[in-house]
Amino acid sequence: MSNVLTSLFSLLLATNQPAAASNLVEQSTGLSIAAIEAKDPVGQQLRQLMREDDDARAEIDKWIRDSQSFEEKGAGFPQATLNLRIQERLAEVQQKYEAFIDVHPDHAAPRIAYGSFLSEIGEEAQGAEQWEKARELDPNNPAVWNNLANYYGHRSPVKKSFEYYAKAIELDPKEPVYVWNFATTVYLFRKDAMEFYGISETEVFDKALGLYRKALELDPENFILHSDYAQSFYGTKPPRYDEGLKAWEAAFEHARDDIEREGVLIHFARCKIHLGQLEDAEKHLGSITNKMYRDLKERLTRKLESSRNPSVQPSDK
Repeated sequence: MSNVLTSLFSLLLATNQPAAASNLVEQSTGLSIAAIEAKDPVGQQLRQLMREDDDARAEIDKWIRDSQSFEEKGAGFPQATLNLRIQERLAEVQQKYEAFIDVHPDHAAPRIAYGSFLSEIGEEAQGAEQWEKARELDPNNPAVWNNLANYYGHRSPVKKSFEYYAKAIELDPKEPVYVWNFATTVYLFRKDAMEFYGISETEVFDKALGLYRKALELDPENFILHSDYAQSFYGTKPPRYDEGLKAWEAAFEHARDDIEREGVLIHFARCKIHLGQLEDAEKHLGSITNKMYRDLKERLTRKLESSRNPSVQPSDK
């Protein structure tokens, strides 16, 4: 069995949950097919290879979903059989990437795509090696700086990720994903950011929130980005519920369906309870009917009652 596929195989055995692998193989390649130069013969070949990569992921995802469906009916595929099929299918893609790079060793784009493939099947270190080679070949490619920043943000040294995100943004200041990733990393790794930038924790929060706002300027319709930004106000010290509420109100405007809208109502209620706007909070909770929010609604209802009656112990911070 290829070392590149070991981690995915281990994941399947350890979890015994096809959904875990499904989530793993649905990741983005990290390099858009549309971004590859179509007129360049090498680019044309790479575009085709990346399409085959996407097709393989879709095929694997279908196998996993079919297995789940059959399992619910009492006739699922044996886990070992499913694992082997996934290994073999991914091995085909891996071999094609390696063969392509052997023929075109001085091209950065295939290494970026292959690095993403490796990272997405759990071989993050090997993926980073491909990205580092791509960076040497094409230091002006912002995608590779972003990918490496993601890697160092997860694996360390985190401070290196700050430099790499900044470089990616310098090369492509209009790409919201780079700014979004930068914001999230600064927010999560506050101690590293304090040391790297020589600023206080409060200033780190301000820097992260400023980056989120910059990302929203570049991608104002993105509900997930709005939600990520709004969620960040809970973690500041102290929590900034008033600013968070405004951010959730903006997110509500971009919710794409009733599930997302009711999810935002949960946050409306949470913020307003902490702000003492108890009647409004009660109305928001009363508007939530989806069963998936039942537990959260019950917790916040208890929190609301404890705010009205201090003798009742709250269950939500």
